Amino acid sequence: MKRYDLIIIGGGVAGLVSASGASQLGARVALIEKLSLGGDCLRAGCVPTKRLIESAKVASAVKGAGRFGLRVNGAKVDFSAVMESMRKVQAKIGENDAPERFRSMGVEVVFGSGRFTDPHTFEVNGQRLWGRRFIIATGSSPLDPAMLSIPGLKEAGTLNNESALELERLPQSIIILGGGPIGVEFGQIFARLGSKVTIIERHGQLLSREDKELAEMLGKALVAEGIDIEFGFEVKEVVNAGGKKAVYGRSLKGDKVFRAEEIMLAAGRTPNVGGLNLEAAGVEYDKKKGIKADKALRTTQKHIFACGDVAGPYAFTHVAEYHAGIALGNALFPIFMRKADYRVVPWTTFSDPELARVGLTEDEARARFGEDSMRVYRFPFKKVDRAVIEEEPEGLIKLVCDTKGRILGAHILGPGAGELLPEYVLAMRKKIPVKEISRSIHVYPTVAQGLKRAADEYYRAKLFTGWFPKIARFIVRRGR
Repeated sequence: MKRYDLIIIGGGVAGLVSASGASQLGARVALIEKLSLGGDCLRAGCVPTKRLIESAKVASAVKGAGRFGLRVNGAKVDFSAVMESMRKVQAKIGENDAPERFRSMGVEVVFGSGRFTDPHTFEVNGQRLWGRRFIIATGSSPLDPAMLSIPGLKEAGTLNNESALELERLPQSIIILGGGPIGVEFGQIFARLGSKVTIIERHGQLLSREDKELAEMLGKALVAEGIDIEFGFEVKEVVNAGGKKAVYGRSLKGDKVFRAEEIMLAAGRTPNVGGLNLEAAGVEYDKKKGIKADKALRTTQKHIFACGDVAGPYAFTHVAEYHAGIALGNALFPIFMRKADYRVVPWTTFSDPELARVGLTEDEARARFGEDSMRVYRFPFKKVDRAVIEEEPEGLIKLVCDTKGRILGAHILGPGAGELLPEYVLAMRKKIPVKEISRSIHVYPTVAQGLKRAADEYYRAKLFTGWFPKIARFIVRRGR
């Protein structure tokens, strides 16, 4: 039986970061992956979808070239070429995740499905591996249609974020079940490439975790592009007939039916815990919530750690990378135990315009602190010169602060929102008040000037409301 200081189960971002770090620290490491290195992010997540988003954005820009005084005639989308370009990007970025690269670091890479036989032994391909410490980083998978208990859904056949990337022909029409980030991003991709898209959301807003005001603004932008959005719709049955798939259900407006060539399920993901035989390892888990882990990312077995999607609470690649650093350090150097800090976790929905968030929404802050203990500052992109120049004036920057100007939450709907957010992330993490952002010089003309303009609203509220304006006028007049 081979013996290791650390056995990592899962070759996604969390597993790769852990393996690379452990090998550089001199540990004997085994990395076990059943498919290919790179995980969901490379195969069916961040990399391919963001390439498709960019292709769709270019298609939209070409159609709107007249706004810039340009005439483009005869331009058409070659869907197979779009998908091929996506695969080339995957291959290029995948070079960083090649097994040979990790083997050259001293990591033993093993491909195959495996299972625990006891708390220190993992069996894969008939081979038993003994580990002093373990990191489980098996990620998550698209929700199985059978879990929704909707009659006819599984039989009709659905796409998910993985199978949608295998399409060779663009569907003429598509119904997307779920208005979360996956549904919104794929909805806009398909619409801009030429499909007729309907997004069905059972709740009252798109992106239910986002600030309601900005989510509604994004919804209006999507509708303006020709995407139909149906809120408060409960799917009752799906029928495949006559070459179309029909979704029957009920909304506040009564019974309705939607028909399309394809249906895409974008209603959530489930942690990959099946088949690991976690019971033999003494690791507690829930099929829906994933592996139970504390803030040090330890499971119910102190020598076994879990990170990334399989441990939650955030299913983001950047959180998986953050987790990996903590889990690795705690596994190899338990005397210096670190804990995950989720106070400032940013994320972005890569629609166009993008919607980025960190911290509390306006409603969350109001519920937690009360109306009198918070302030909200807004600044629209239509007043940001660079956004107007680039014909991207849609959107809003919204800051939720306490009465001392400390940022409780920052929300950006606009061009490159995900690239703009880190300034606010750093301010929140270091407890830098919004007035310091206002006092900082930002280059003109840039979209980032909007960050300063939103922060300037703090002083605008101070200068033009309450007692200060009266005092200021008195001092100015006395100084004449």
